[in-house]
Amino acid sequence: MRIGELAALLGVSTRTVRYYHHQGVLPEPPRRANGYREYGMRDAVALARVRRLVELGLSLDEARDVVADDRGRELPEILAEIDADLARQESEIRARRSRLAALLNMAEAGALGPDDTASPELVAFLRQVEATGSRSSKTAEWDRDLLVLIDSVTPPRDRPWARYATLAADPELTARGLDFYRRMDELAEAGPDDPRITLLATAMAGYTAEHILAGAVHESGGWSAEEVEPFLDGLAPAQAEVVRQVVRLIRDAGPAGT
Repeated sequence: MRIGELAALLGVSTRTVRYYHHQGVLPEPPRRANGYREYGMRDAVALARVRRLVELGLSLDEARDVVADDRGRELPEILAEIDADLARQESEIRARRSRLAALLNMAEAGALGPDDTASPELVAFLRQVEATGSRSSKTAEWDRDLLVLIDSVTPPRDRPWARYATLAADPELTARGLDFYRRMDELAEAGPDDPRITLLATAMAGYTAEHILAGAVHESGGWSAEEVEPFLDGLAPAQAEVVRQVVRLIRDAGPAGT
């Protein structure tokens, strides 16, 4: 195929393909006797790989190394890896659409506020949490995004941020919270069967029942592992499993939150 056909196949412009050639990221095939460059299946796969790596935030230098490594691999192996990545993307998109559908239903029912700005109480609470040194934690970043989402769909009278701010002001509890963030961050590269998952989930469930729910576990409602799934797409598999276990532990706790 010609360069225009390759570009159309991957949904990019010929200028993009030529730019990748110029940067040395995408190997440029030699010209044939007719003066044209002919691209094959491996070129299409290499371009697909570059596009995906760039979408994930890798630099062109890093993408170049991956494509160079692919040259020594069998094409079916590379295609199987791309297929697995597409399956993960499909799962993430389904989760995001599920979350969007839930928000759409709330909007249609008039349950959302007039805008998506966080309430002043939550802003004050998040500033207090960030002041404790959690800014560099990826888990804390996910947690902040989730709190903003919760704030947008929670009536003002039910927002717990003032009580949370009192907890954040306690040095001992703050240290516990930072330790939870640190342990969650450490699970970013772990597998879903890592033994640290249950240990952390148990500690977090106990902390939540004791300090946040204050024993009123069953009165809280909404503790469903299924309902929390749409919000886990930003977490690594092991981290998501921690959240699922925390929810299940709280859901299955006794009346006293034990």
